[in-house]
Amino acid sequence: MFNTATYAAIDQPTASPAKVNSDISKVLILGDSLSAAYGLTQEEGWVSLLQNMLSQHEDSKFNKIHLINASISGETTDGGLARLSRLIKQHQPRHILIELGGNDGLQGHSIKKLKNNLRAMVKQSQQADVEVAIQQMQIPTNYGGRYNRMFTDAFSDIGTEFDVPVVPFFLTHIALNTELMQNDGIHPTAPAQPMIAEFMLEEWITPLVAN
Repeated sequence: MFNTATYAAIDQPTASPAKVNSDISKVLILGDSLSAAYGLTQEEGWVSLLQNMLSQHEDSKFNKIHLINASISGETTDGGLARLSRLIKQHQPRHILIELGGNDGLQGHSIKKLKNNLRAMVKQSQQADVEVAIQQMQIPTNYGGRYNRMFTDAFSDIGTEFDVPVVPFFLTHIALNTELMQNDGIHPTAPAQPMIAEFMLEEWITPLVAN
């Protein structure tokens, strides 16, 4: 979640939106370095691995899901909000996962600003008839108990306010295992990526397909 400007684009469409297969459910991931495969190749990242799982899934409904990874290392909710309109217009997704906020917390941004940005992204997506899910985020405990609680609650608060799913933080059972984290203690290693992909398949994609 640092400021290496890496655009992890799985989807690089050459056709106009009108020519895209309407049977494919396009899902946009608007995230930071945790989804941009920081320190790894794109093929090693959880988004690419999840796409492979979906393509090989025995259920054809999963096969039709196409992930568009618009994650950038170092991205904050400010940056995500600034890019969202263009991304929706460019890719015309049916669903979006907002995986942002970690860098806001690491940089000590105000919780009010974080929630306002999340709120604006949800509103903008819904106005474009895009279904939204919010990724729960967490930050190290050394930011203080009060700030940590307010930060963690911000995501569920916005989820409740707009009645949108909040996906549990995908590093909860990974972050304390040093073998699964890079030396910075923030970014997961390559061996952790399949675990994240499995988690997101179960906690995010499966409920999405069920709905």
